[in-house]
Amino acid sequence: MTALPEELGLIAGNRSLPLEFARLARQQGLRRLVAVAFEGETDPALAQWVDDIVWLRVGQLGKLIAAFTDRGLRQCVMLGQIAPKNLFDLRPDFRTMALLFRLREKNAHTLFGAIADELARDGVELIPATPWLKPLMPGPGFALGPRLSGDQRADVDYAYRLAKEVSRLDIGQTVVVKDGAVLAVEGFEGTDECLTRGGRLAGPKGGAVAVKVAKAGHDMRFDIPTIGATTLETCAASGVGVLAVEADRTLLLERDQVEALLARRRVTLTTVS
Repeated sequence: MTALPEELGLIAGNRSLPLEFARLARQQGLRRLVAVAFEGETDPALAQWVDDIVWLRVGQLGKLIAAFTDRGLRQCVMLGQIAPKNLFDLRPDFRTMALLFRLREKNAHTLFGAIADELARDGVELIPATPWLKPLMPGPGFALGPRLSGDQRADVDYAYRLAKEVSRLDIGQTVVVKDGAVLAVEGFEGTDECLTRGGRLAGPKGGAVAVKVAKAGHDMRFDIPTIGATTLETCAASGVGVLAVEADRTLLLERDQVEALLARRRVTLTTVS
């Protein structure tokens, strides 16, 4: 087994994942952690878990890289979302403008892959955070909430096949179905908006089934499929009665809150593979 690094940089987006990572990494012996945080995105509570935190605007790639190189860091991880609208509302520096100009296709994998290449040019390797996050990844057979009916299981299997194909085409990672009919396919709007749209189309009685997957060859360095209490609350509010995620390839955050919510709102969370 390769030893985990003792010093690490963290590119921290929004929601709770950067904080969960910092907590787990500290428990596993990480000695020094420096975070780059984004105004209007990153939770300020992250500061209590790191040795140093540098606040930037989205698009300041030069300053992001310098935050690590100036502190002698040679490896970093990227966790948490950046709201898609902010990728287009950003005020890019020269280095970001040059990167965007070179890209013919602009999706999550090309954008963040290009950032990884820019980091590497300055001697900073972007590595997967998954070795520290394994305790948060449900495996095969995981299930919380009401037991699935036969029809729901059939919808899960159907949506899983569709989601794998949609993700292969770099369109999205989530599909919502009901009774064998496709209600929504995730695009650039993200998982929560897809769930809301699909649940609404299920009608007043709800009962939609959603599946979220990782694509084949998914680059876990910067895009780990993740769900938490907000995701399940969105399901409950939108009429999605079942959310299935890919076993061993999806992070489940805020486990206690999720369990309480599922019991209260009668939503099922399960894994598929």
